[in-house]
Amino acid sequence: MLRQAVILVGGLGTRLGSLTRDVPKPMLPVAGEPFLDILLRNIVRHGFEDIILLARHQAQNIRDHYASRRIGNASIRVLEETAKAGTGGALREAASELDEVFLLSNGDSLFDFNYLALAQHFREKACTLALALREVPDVSRYGQVGLDISGKVVSFAEKNRISGGPGLINGGVYVVSRQILKDIGSGEISLENDVIPPLIKRGHVYGKQFDGYFLDIGIPASYARAQHELPAQMNRKVVFFDRDGTLNRDEGYTHKVEDLVWLPGSMEVIRRCNEAGRLVIVLTNQAGIAYGYYDIDQMHRFNRAMNDQLREQGAHIDAFYFCPHHPNGAVANLTRACSCRKPGTGLFEQACGDWPIDLSDAVMIGDKPSDLAAAKEFGVRALRTDGSDLENIFENIEI
Repeated sequence: MLRQAVILVGGLGTRLGSLTRDVPKPMLPVAGEPFLDILLRNIVRHGFEDIILLARHQAQNIRDHYASRRIGNASIRVLEETAKAGTGGALREAASELDEVFLLSNGDSLFDFNYLALAQHFREKACTLALALREVPDVSRYGQVGLDISGKVVSFAEKNRISGGPGLINGGVYVVSRQILKDIGSGEISLENDVIPPLIKRGHVYGKQFDGYFLDIGIPASYARAQHELPAQMNRKVVFFDRDGTLNRDEGYTHKVEDLVWLPGSMEVIRRCNEAGRLVIVLTNQAGIAYGYYDIDQMHRFNRAMNDQLREQGAHIDAFYFCPHHPNGAVANLTRACSCRKPGTGLFEQACGDWPIDLSDAVMIGDKPSDLAAAKEFGVRALRTDGSDLENIFENIEI
């Protein structure tokens, strides 16, 4: 299971001049916070739990900000190069910490797409390296990538070696096999110039095109664009789902992993939301019940199992919110009236407090009157499912 993301944050940022003299490029402020914070939140929401930052320039600044920190469910580690190693050499120095397969991302650009779809492509092609590609109107600043009909990368021209014009570029996000270390020699090694081209010649690199928002902050003009574009981009539209009876079969207080049975089309619909850039947030009244008592740990295990199975299909749920209270609960401190239990709107309020959500065109899909009533009270469009018609419902929704 892909759970590790490695971020390259060691570049000098010379094209940004004095801006990066005392601040590493990925930590330049965007709308009042480090760019890297924005990038990491976007990675973590896909389910990554182990984040490694490979640092060199102004590494202590990065260490001071991130050492022993967590973002969501992810821990963060900072590894500093002992000598100038390049993008490939940085991986070599981190070899003992790398998973068998990991996500690799540049730390100075954000490519907003479904990372798990790239991971699925990597598995299907059984390759060493899978590249996320983006079509742009002018490739001269970035370099150009060529694919054959199977998706195999057949050409990889770095910037300054090509003329302008439209084409596919390397978006700076990869899914990588640890086997790549065999192709990284000693000294300063560039991933782009020294490692990827030989792998391409041996047929070990595949690419997949994605259409998500792309911006790097490597030059003053694009860094200035980031100040207003990124906050707007990260303020996402959302689809809220009930859980039992909407996404999975309702067993009555469903909480055991062995009881997880997906309803027809539900995994496919979640992936469609992911591909469209919408947040997928589950709001459920159920916190699980075992032996007459609410078991919140069981609930977390069940929700994790849902995401584990979704990830194998290139999809994910961004967050789960549930109400642990019930008027007939067996534990006194879990038995009380509350606003979070639907038809109350407390779960919506929690989600909107935690995530930058654009509620225009938000949708709530559920199977019970309480789901619809809560959505109506909160001012969100509500659609009812019978558990078998999710795909038909989505045919009539512009996501």
